[in-house]
Amino acid sequence: MDATPGLSVMQIIRDGGVEELLALCGGCCSCATCHVHVAPEWFDRLPPRSRDECDLLDSSDFNAPTSRLSCQVLFDASLDGLTVTIAPEG
Repeated sequence: MDATPGLSVMQIIRDGGVEELLALCGGCCSCATCHVHVAPEWFDRLPPRSRDECDLLDSSDFNAPTSRLSCQVLFDASLDGLTVTIAPEG
């Protein structure tokens, strides 16, 4: 899917028509419904998680070592090819 630099990964996924990503708060880092699992080879290329992001991810039954909230990851050219999987709800 095409991605515009400066948009969050959440926005790119939603703009791509993927309805499985709920993103109920619209990117405010307050609900964790944009939870994704980042492909391991990409995870260390992302900026660190904030304390708020960690707290929200800790509330998920599907929190994994490569979990991120897609609203908190801004896309740029260095992430061309980034692969994520939408985490189950829960």
